[in-house]
Amino acid sequence: MSKKARPRVYNKAGQRVQVQDKTWYALQANGEAAERVIEVFVYGEIGAWGITANQFVQDLRAMDDGISPVIAAFNSIGGDLFDGLAMHNALSRLGARCTGRIDALAASAASVAVCGAHRVVIASNAMLMIHNPWTYAAGDAEDFRKVADVLDQTMEAIIAAYKAKASDIDEAELRRLVAAETWLTASEAVALGLADEVGDGVSVKACLGQGAVLQRYQHAPSDLLAQLDEPDEPDPDLEPNDPPLTPPVVDSAKLALMITQRCTEAGISNLIEPLLSSTQLESEAIVQAGLTRAKAVNDLCVAARLPEFSVEYVAAGLDVAAVRARLFDKIVTSGKGFEIDNSLPLDDDPAPKVQAKQIDQPSIWSARQAARTGKSQSATGARR
Repeated sequence: MSKKARPRVYNKAGQRVQVQDKTWYALQANGEAAERVIEVFVYGEIGAWGITANQFVQDLRAMDDGISPVIAAFNSIGGDLFDGLAMHNALSRLGARCTGRIDALAASAASVAVCGAHRVVIASNAMLMIHNPWTYAAGDAEDFRKVADVLDQTMEAIIAAYKAKASDIDEAELRRLVAAETWLTASEAVALGLADEVGDGVSVKACLGQGAVLQRYQHAPSDLLAQLDEPDEPDPDLEPNDPPLTPPVVDSAKLALMITQRCTEAGISNLIEPLLSSTQLESEAIVQAGLTRAKAVNDLCVAARLPEFSVEYVAAGLDVAAVRARLFDKIVTSGKGFEIDNSLPLDDDPAPKVQAKQIDQPSIWSARQAARTGKSQSATGARR
C-alpha cells in the first residue's frame, strides 16, 4: 500500500461505521482497480448472534481479490476465543497487505485476532487487553479436569498468537501480563511489540453499545466504564435544522403475540412478562433478539441448576456472557462451595427419593436389652 493512500484509509476511522443489527462485523470495498481497499470492521462481540468466524472468513474471502490492501478495524470487547484464533489465522494468511487497526478497544479474543495482521496501528486513545482464557462448565470431577486441560491448551494458543506478532517479547513477562488481565495503552502495546504504530486518536465510543459487558472484567479502566453513562452522540449525518427522523410504526399487539407464542412453543412461558418489559416492544428486530437471548439465558440457568434466576436475568436484559459470569459467581460463592449434582436433567427428574435414616446403634442396643429383660422376667414368672 502506498504512503499516499495510507492516510486516506486511516482517516476513515472517525466516520460512522454501519454495522448492521444481528452481526458483529461489516465488510466494504472502496475505490476502483489499483485504488481498491477492503475494509473490515469488527465492531461487536465476536461470535455473537450465532455468527461464527467461519462466516466471517467466507465473507472476507468472497470480497478479497488477492491484491487489494485489507484494513481490519477493531472496536470489540472480545468474545469466542476459538473464533478469535480463526480470525487471527485468516488475517495472517493475507500477509503484508493486511493492516490491523484498533479504533477504540481490542480486548480478549479481539486482541488475539488483531495480532494476526502484518502491521497493527493503534489509536493514541485506544487500548488492548489481554487475559487468561475463561469458560463456564458443568459436570462431574472428570469433566472439570478435562475443562482445565482445555484451558491450559488454549492458553498456549493465546501465547503463540501474541508471540507470532511480538517475536522478541519476553515470554515469562507476557504470561504474567496475561494472567493479570492487563489493559495496555497504545504506547504500552507498541513497546511490547503487540502493535507497530500509534495512530491519531479518534472519537469512537467503546464497543458501540456493548460497553456494559466490560463490567464482567476485573480491571476494566474507569474511563471506559464511565462511557456507559454518557448520552448517545447526535447523528452527524443530520444537519442542525433537519427535522428528527420519524420512527417507524410499531404494531405492539403483534409483537406481544409473537413473544407469547414463541415462549409457549419453547416451554419458557415464565419469561413472557420479563421479555415484554425488557424489549418494550420497540421493534420486531429487538423482540427477535430478545427471544433468542431469553432462550439462551434460560438454557444456561437450567444447566447450572439455578432456573429460578432466568426471569431476573431476562428482565434485566443481560446478555449470555454476563449471565455466565453471574452464574459462575453464584456457584463458586454459594454455601459450602460447589454443589455436586449428578441427577438427571430437570425435565426427567424422578420423584424425590425417601432418604434412609442413619443407624442409631445406642437405641438398637437399648431396645435389645429391654427385650431380653422382658423375656427373662416372663420366664421367672412362669417357673414360679
